[in-house]
Amino acid sequence: MTATSARPRFDHLPPLARHLLLILWDSLSWVLALLGFLLVRYDFGLSNAQWNWVLLFTGIAVVLQVGAGLVTQNYLGRNRVGSFSDVGWTGVLVTGIALVIGLALSVVSMNFPRGVALTLPPLALLFMLAGRFTVRNMTDTGPRADVKDAVPALVYGAGNAGHQIAQLMRQAEEPPYRIVGFLDDDKGKARLRVHGHKVRGRGKDLAAVAEKQGAEAVIYAISRADAAHVDNVSKVCEDKGLDLIMVPPLREMVGGQVTLGSLRHLNVTDLLGRRPIKTDLTSISDYVTGKVVLVTGAGGSIGSELAVQLHRLGPKKLLLLDRDESALHGVQLDIYGNGLLDTDDIVLCDIRDTEALQAVFERHRPEVVFHAAALKHLPMLERFPLEGWRTNVLGTRNVLQAAHSVGVERFVNVSTDKAAAPTSVLGATKRLAERLTAWYANEYGVPYLSVRFGNVLGSRGSVLISFRNQIEKGGPVTVTHPDVTRYFMTIPEACELVLQAGAIGRPGDVLVLDMGQPVKILDVAKRMIAESGQDIEINFTGLRPGEKMHEVLFSNAEAGATSEHPLISEVQVPALDPVDVAAVPDGRDAVLGMITEEPTADATPADKAADEPAATDHHETETTGNDQTGLRP
Repeated sequence: MTATSARPRFDHLPPLARHLLLILWDSLSWVLALLGFLLVRYDFGLSNAQWNWVLLFTGIAVVLQVGAGLVTQNYLGRNRVGSFSDVGWTGVLVTGIALVIGLALSVVSMNFPRGVALTLPPLALLFMLAGRFTVRNMTDTGPRADVKDAVPALVYGAGNAGHQIAQLMRQAEEPPYRIVGFLDDDKGKARLRVHGHKVRGRGKDLAAVAEKQGAEAVIYAISRADAAHVDNVSKVCEDKGLDLIMVPPLREMVGGQVTLGSLRHLNVTDLLGRRPIKTDLTSISDYVTGKVVLVTGAGGSIGSELAVQLHRLGPKKLLLLDRDESALHGVQLDIYGNGLLDTDDIVLCDIRDTEALQAVFERHRPEVVFHAAALKHLPMLERFPLEGWRTNVLGTRNVLQAAHSVGVERFVNVSTDKAAAPTSVLGATKRLAERLTAWYANEYGVPYLSVRFGNVLGSRGSVLISFRNQIEKGGPVTVTHPDVTRYFMTIPEACELVLQAGAIGRPGDVLVLDMGQPVKILDVAKRMIAESGQDIEINFTGLRPGEKMHEVLFSNAEAGATSEHPLISEVQVPALDPVDVAAVPDGRDAVLGMITEEPTADATPADKAADEPAATDHHETETTGNDQTGLRP
């Protein structure tokens, strides 16, 4: 279907034409109503009707209707035709005319049915509203004749988001896309029309329908779809030369509403972290709402998103603790819309400072703690293991001690997949933090637990941001190894599951989030380069000390058991007495000794797997030309 064959829209006619058509239809409505009344009244024997009175009443009604409509500006564009205001004013005018007719019939002696005053106005109003409904329906549905330059597009998804897309394209002055049909995998929608547009098939019919309808783009309007489905659709679009336009995930929409500004081209995050996650808000609210909640590391990527989501749940007080004042400023802006930093719920404190931390806990007495403060960059901790020990191990011990001293009811330690069979200082220190958390849970029987997950998309220093920066500078893009894989999840997804884990976890649990399938970093890099439209080379730098070729979520000794949530598993780790931690001298050699003695079933930081390099194994190799890109995990 082409734009030139579409019906002209009523609201695109010249104003005078619109006004005259409306007046003509309302006048005709009185004539039709009176004829209908007489046909019923005289059993279709119109020869018995008093035609002189018929013509007189029709003329009076029409004059009153047009005159009142002009006086009230109902015929001069005051209200959109078919709107509630237009319908309301039309009803008021007809009611007034009915009163005039009734009064005339009561004072004038004539041989004319008195029932006309009760029957005629409602019938005329019915015709008027029918005309308005027809105009409104033609305006709001069906193809538009004025969008010849818009890109013809199929909409994949005939649900709420798809309906909003169709409505937006109807209402936009210059819509970027002209809808030529819908696709939906729900068989029950096979005969559905969405704002006048047919559902022309299912997902498997995408290529055929696009060719038949002349589509040049596909608008993906499934806000809760998973990354695997998006990937399948993107491959079809790529093969057929179709642009793939994405409706953002539901959590990214303001008020759940789609806007033209929110539509965007496919990007790599749609293929890595997008999937439906169902959380039990009731169980989360039960331990958060009305409570004093503290988040450590609140200025970081995970901590700040946790704070945003916790704020929505209505805690009695939300304490944001970090040692970075600029980061605290940023998270306060995100949550409250200001960055004054002048309220007592913004806490500048280093978790290494035992006394200062204890004072914070005693002053505010939190009931729920989310511990997200940590040093996380693997290469830095390989170079500075003592710093990792002081923050990730001693800092966690300090937070646990302070939490226990004031009777914190629930403690959630944010961990990492690198704690499973650790081969790095980062992984080993985070595993020690898990074990310390387990000791407090076991010793005191309280729900202190850890949550373990892999890489998050968009965090500071993450691979996507590093690649994007390298691409913007023209390359090269650096990838450690052609075969390296990583798990990925978006920050909001991870935080939703952290909150859910806090609701279902038992004392001492390590809850492991289902990260989906591991992703080959090289594939991600290639796609990002392709998106940029540039020809950028990829350099392979070799795995760094402590890095794994493939991350795991469980060590060989950890048998993951299912939990109450399908995307969360639980394992147990051996408890570590904080007394043993306190006995370690604050020196590099002693700390490294403690870290390398950390038992795992697979490997230790000192004993790398055969395909994972030691510090002396780093030799740089290069690939050049069009072998498009790789990612650094």
